[in-house]
Amino acid sequence: MAVKVMIKRHIKEGKTKEVFALLNKARADAMNQKGYITGETLMSYNDPRRLLVISTWQSIEHWLSWKDNRERRANEARLEQFLEFPTEYDEYIFGTYPSKK
Repeated sequence: MAVKVMIKRHIKEGKTKEVFALLNKARADAMNQKGYITGETLMSYNDPRRLLVISTWQSIEHWLSWKDNRERRANEARLEQFLEFPTEYDEYIFGTYPSKK
């Protein structure tokens, strides 16, 4: 079942260039992962330092595998130094709620 992942970030003043370089790397790396479908980055109209990344995955397992990937975690650690607050993650599934295994 497909999954949409919402990733919320708030950039420190003057760090947009650094953040977008790391986000571009993360997107390029994600595109090579099994189960990745698409992604987009949105900037808040009212506060351009607030970002929302939306990615779509074939399954929650594909996303969780990528979220736990060593290379991704290292890129995220570099990214966190340029953020006002910790990154927030929300996962949403398409359709009805799946039964627990």
